Amino acid sequence: MPFGRLASATTPTAHIGLGLAAVGRPGYINLHRDRDLPEDRSVDALRERTHELLDAAYAQGVRYFDAARSYGRSEEFLGAWLAARPEVRDVVIGSKWGYTYTADWSVDAEAHEVKDHSLATFERQRAETEALLGDRLDLYQIHSVTADSPALTDKELHARLAELAADGVSVGLSTSGPAQADAIRAALTVRVDGEPLFRTVQATYNALETSAGSALAEAHEAGLTVIVKEAMANGRLAGTDAPAIVQEIAAEAGLGSDAVALALVLHQPWAGVVLSGAATVTQLAGNLHAPLLGLDEERRSQLDALVEEPEAYWRHRAALPWS
Repeated sequence: MPFGRLASATTPTAHIGLGLAAVGRPGYINLHRDRDLPEDRSVDALRERTHELLDAAYAQGVRYFDAARSYGRSEEFLGAWLAARPEVRDVVIGSKWGYTYTADWSVDAEAHEVKDHSLATFERQRAETEALLGDRLDLYQIHSVTADSPALTDKELHARLAELAADGVSVGLSTSGPAQADAIRAALTVRVDGEPLFRTVQATYNALETSAGSALAEAHEAGLTVIVKEAMANGRLAGTDAPAIVQEIAAEAGLGSDAVALALVLHQPWAGVVLSGAATVTQLAGNLHAPLLGLDEERRSQLDALVEEPEAYWRHRAALPWS
């Protein structure tokens, strides 16, 4: 498992990863992108921003970077950064397949991505990823699996994924939606020749949406590396948008609300890597204070009171505008 590289890391920030969803394309659903990104959202401008973030993250101990076929040009930007720094060999590189980017570099596109978990899409996107990341890819994840996804039952796809694993690339999945726990538990039963297929699971977990917690604990117990995404709920738990209790804890600690949101997830014993979705170097620096923040039982109990019903949380997320 490539994440074994992180086990020997001595810096606490090694267990925070950098996700490139917010900077690999001009449009995304995080709040306040008008403030976070330059007015010029050209390919060159976002390539420069991505490389700035990667440089800052690596310098501060981050060792996992997460891209996807549907994150615009994230794989291209990441691949170019790696190619220019051949001495950087201690990072773990993950990407995802299953969505096709369709926005043509437009914020106002009618559809930004199209989901398809078929074998044909895997074969096409695997070749595209290989062309951009080559042998630097450590982890390939099925993007946004739900309990009814054909990716959980397609034996031909499973066999092809097992071949990929035999070639040295770990196979994982990410989940989304109010029934994440069901998808995770279904994935734990998938085997090829008697061996578990999936070695990692990436799921949404934050102070507002905790429904996958017990399933993630089961995945961890089964030996999977757990990667947590959207720990700040697409900006709802950051800055002045955060609930009052989050801002109160942050003020007492002299940190930002984002650090509190990330710290809560880092306190979960099953959390292997927690993703920062920073779009600026300043945001990244604030995120990386999270491992320094202790949350006692009283504070965790106060944060527990923020939990929303999963269906309500995911309805709210689905209504966030691309900007």
